[in-house]
Amino acid sequence: MVSMDIDKEMGAVAGVLSREQKQKGMLIHAFQEIQKECNYLPEETLETLGRELDVPMSVVYSTASFYKHFYFKPRGKKIVKVCTGTACHVRGASEVLKALEGEFGVKEGETTPDLSMTLETVGCVGCCGLAPVATINEDVIGEIDMKRVAEIIKSVKEDLS
Repeated sequence: MVSMDIDKEMGAVAGVLSREQKQKGMLIHAFQEIQKECNYLPEETLETLGRELDVPMSVVYSTASFYKHFYFKPRGKKIVKVCTGTACHVRGASEVLKALEGEFGVKEGETTPDLSMTLETVGCVGCCGLAPVATINEDVIGEIDMKRVAEIIKSVKEDLS
């Protein structure tokens, strides 16, 4: 679990922050550490965190839900994000998304039951010249056609064997 010595974690700034500011700062740090370990924020862990930091659960949840980066449901080992920005849309991103949904039996925003993959869309990856584009975790795949969709599927399924 995450270290809960707030003043030690905050270092030199601890003396100038209010108790509430310290608690909120520690929450975000703790969320990052928990999510790195669990790939999401389990409810039981958040309850323990709230007790240890003496922070009401309403504050714990409102802080975590404020940031899009934190997740309350388990996510897949591979996060596949299909860009749906204008360039990708025009060049066939919806077909890429449909192919992945069909292959894995999930819709956008869902995770496979075996937690091998979470399928998401994103407004823009920033690689418009390579449209359509998707990412697998941090890897960018551009100029996706059905052959490249097969490569994405193979990459996700590799770790299942």
